[in-house]
Amino acid sequence: MLRHLSEEAILFVHLLKWLILATTVGGLVGLSSTGFMLLLSLVIDGVASITWGWWFLPIGLALSAWVTTRLVPEAGGQGVERVIRSIHLQSGKIAWQVIPAKIGATILTIGTGGSAGNIGPCVQIGSGLSAAVADLFQFEAPERKTLVMCGLSAGFSAIFGAPLAGAIFGIEALFIGSLTYHVLFPSAVASIVAYLVATWLGIPPLNFHAHLFPFFDFSFLLLALVAGVVFGILAVIFIECLNGATRLTNALHLSPVIQGFLAGWILLGLGTLISPLILGLGKETIQRALEGQVSLWALFLGKIITTTLTLRFGGSGGIILPICFIGATSGGIFGAMLFQDPSLFAALGIAGLLAGAINTPLTAMLLGMELFGVTSGPYLLLTCTVAFLLSGHRSAIPTQLLQLQKAPALRGTLQKEIGQETFNLRDQPNTRKDEEQ
Repeated sequence: MLRHLSEEAILFVHLLKWLILATTVGGLVGLSSTGFMLLLSLVIDGVASITWGWWFLPIGLALSAWVTTRLVPEAGGQGVERVIRSIHLQSGKIAWQVIPAKIGATILTIGTGGSAGNIGPCVQIGSGLSAAVADLFQFEAPERKTLVMCGLSAGFSAIFGAPLAGAIFGIEALFIGSLTYHVLFPSAVASIVAYLVATWLGIPPLNFHAHLFPFFDFSFLLLALVAGVVFGILAVIFIECLNGATRLTNALHLSPVIQGFLAGWILLGLGTLISPLILGLGKETIQRALEGQVSLWALFLGKIITTTLTLRFGGSGGIILPICFIGATSGGIFGAMLFQDPSLFAALGIAGLLAGAINTPLTAMLLGMELFGVTSGPYLLLTCTVAFLLSGHRSAIPTQLLQLQKAPALRGTLQKEIGQETFNLRDQPNTRKDEEQ
């Protein structure tokens, strides 16, 4: 009896401890995300008010490249990617210099028109603050990692306005094929608190809306299955574009600053030839796709190219919002081709491409249900799981650790960053003994 009482007392203290810590982290991330979004909006509006403001883009990318290569390299590229690597390789240690550097580099990138998202920077800034809290209280590595994972959840939730998806994102994003359940409670608390703080301070969440999904329509379930195939293939294309651009930047014998400057001019050219909509955040285009407006093919293809150039040639920002843009616009086109409601397929595209490109099917499904209603659940389930499987052993967040093989016929080294892994066909067993082994 005493042993059971002692066990419950320990668990209660543990619960109370993480309730306080996660609430603190959620509050900090909610505040920091609000401040960052206000500052970013001011810069975007200021540049947009200038007739020749787009010409700042080459200079913005060049300066961002200088900040992220000469001053604080950890602030470059995608925010989520850097945070996950710090958890895996540095026990969650994040230098305080990353916070101002990420703010500055992201504003230089997105504020001048670079194609990147605002969710990843909020995640990295929030995780940096979480690491600072851990350093302040001299926490050991396990507790520091937990706090930084809370920052992942809180940053996602504060901007998306989706606390359920944010809570799961913090425990799903680190590993492909494994959930870190021991962080579920603090991640949930941090996610909810960050959402409440950001909402209370008046920062409108992305909170995209689509048309109402039908209730268990068999034919639409089959179409959702087919949509998963389409978005899984599109996720592969997007990821391989990112990987190809990385190889190209490594092969070029140019300084990162010059690469950023040249990439800025290419982005301006693409924005002029295709549409200015493929530059910047693209939130309005996502919502229009969810309202049923069908975009041109060149829009989502152009977004793939501009996001790749921005994030691989000196820019700093997030990958999640561009994925939503590509998924929504391509989904609307796919729905129109099938003579279906483009709005519904735009919604499936957001969740499906997220599931396939960053290997987070549960987060993507919950996000879709929070944004588009509970009736979307069965369709999202099929689309997200199919896209997740068909995207293969690759990721737009290459620092995720692989903990499963998506098909028994594939072999590869587990517990390794997926960006470093290649998979081959497994040799077929010739004997019963081989099968048992």
